[in-house]
Amino acid sequence: MMQSMPGVPFNLDAVPTVLKDSATEEKGETARLSSFVGALAITDLVKTTLGPKGMDKILQSSSGSVTITNDGATILKSIYIDNPAAKILVDISKTQDDEVGDGTTSVCCLAGELLREAEKLVDQRIHPQIIIAGFRKAATCAEDALLAATVDNGGNADKMRDDLYNIACTTLSSKVLSQARDQFSSISVDAVLRLKGSTNLDHIQIIKKPGGSLKDSYLEEGFILAKSLGVGQPKVMENAKILVSNTPMDTDKVKIYGAKVRVDSLARVAEIEEAEREKMMNKCEKILDHKCNVFVNRQLIYNRPEQFFADNGVMAIEHADFDGIERIALVTGGEVVSTFDSPETAVLGRCEKIQEIIIGEDRLIQFSGCAKGEACTIVLRGANEQLLDEAERSLHDALCVLSQTAKETKTVLGGGCSEALMANAVDELAKSVAGKESLAVESFARALRALPGIIADNAGYDSSELVAQLRAAHAAGKSTCGLNMNDGTIGDMRELGVTESWKLKRQMLNSATEAAEMILRVDDILRATPRPREDRPH
Repeated sequence: MMQSMPGVPFNLDAVPTVLKDSATEEKGETARLSSFVGALAITDLVKTTLGPKGMDKILQSSSGSVTITNDGATILKSIYIDNPAAKILVDISKTQDDEVGDGTTSVCCLAGELLREAEKLVDQRIHPQIIIAGFRKAATCAEDALLAATVDNGGNADKMRDDLYNIACTTLSSKVLSQARDQFSSISVDAVLRLKGSTNLDHIQIIKKPGGSLKDSYLEEGFILAKSLGVGQPKVMENAKILVSNTPMDTDKVKIYGAKVRVDSLARVAEIEEAEREKMMNKCEKILDHKCNVFVNRQLIYNRPEQFFADNGVMAIEHADFDGIERIALVTGGEVVSTFDSPETAVLGRCEKIQEIIIGEDRLIQFSGCAKGEACTIVLRGANEQLLDEAERSLHDALCVLSQTAKETKTVLGGGCSEALMANAVDELAKSVAGKESLAVESFARALRALPGIIADNAGYDSSELVAQLRAAHAAGKSTCGLNMNDGTIGDMRELGVTESWKLKRQMLNSATEAAEMILRVDDILRATPRPREDRPH
């Protein structure tokens, strides 16, 4: 029996702690509740953006810049979050964006709905480890059902193109580009098919130019550099042999840093300048020895060397930034060089034609017929910068999904069809699972059915009625039924062409399940004391 020290009263209510002052600890149910609240708050924040009738969010930074978007990953990475469980959902959204490019809102919503169901089970005194075991069985069953429903048209080029077009339409239907989704779907498919199975999107450049409308956007074969040609340069160059370089071309004036030059007359200064000019002309001669007719430099090209190149019939393009020269080297098959002493080792880029074009009010340089045929440029037109930024994000999502699907060619049906299909399979599994785990399996099925419900709610339809009809249709063997959000009815997704990538759905299912499991395991939250600010000596 514990006894108090002589002269010190014993306090039965005192809780011993090993934590330093100001550090806090949340235990057991309190910690779990904190995790659930944070995760569900994030889910409720982004779920209104889900589906073809989802709404947008305005994000305003402390500097006053405004972003309008309905992309889940963009929203979540732009907000400041202090809840650790909420940060887990933000991380899985980023992972989904990096891995597939789309489905960032769906993965958050599914993880949130799983935790919503898990919270009810915890309230019924079911241990989190039992819930996790049930979720794992359900996830495996759902993935198997999803795989069994896939269609693979990878061996048929025409059908595969149709699949890619339908996937692009499905992806863009929930974006700002939905008003011209047919046009942008064709642009996206054409751009991805040029990659010939590669997932390297560096070959696809997106240029945003305010003016006109979204319908004025187009796909340009080749590469467009956002620079203009110098004065006196050839405006067109056929059969271009391109030397891509990163070298200073401004030593035609004296630049001696950190030193003073003492001379006894201005003639001496003239001699120094003449030596510098001679040095620059020698460099220009070495560049001509490469037998190139186009010279693209990362840095500035001053007037004297620029005039020298023009006199010798070489088109000089200056100040192409790092991204510009890297991309030019990539699409033309050349290599970036910095020294010119060995012309035989330099690899020149090649393209059929280089010319100056005008988009809106801006002059740009177009590289046509590049050696690497994968190169293309998508020119986006629109009313303002915010619209163009969101259009670029939407198009990037579509390009990512299409490039992944071109590599992993299995497809599934969208519109809530896949979720209903998986939920039915999980319900069947629940009948054969003994014990309390069956409750967790049933909860998993309810969480899957919540996604079509969210899509219907966001469109202003009766979600309870539609989800019930969808469940009955799948129970009757109509495994291609989903939500037709144009009419607010149940429809055949195969006929409507609502198609999604199997890789996207699988990643969404696995990521959401793992995130929910991770949060469910938490029974203790320890918060460290912020490091005190030390006053610096003046």
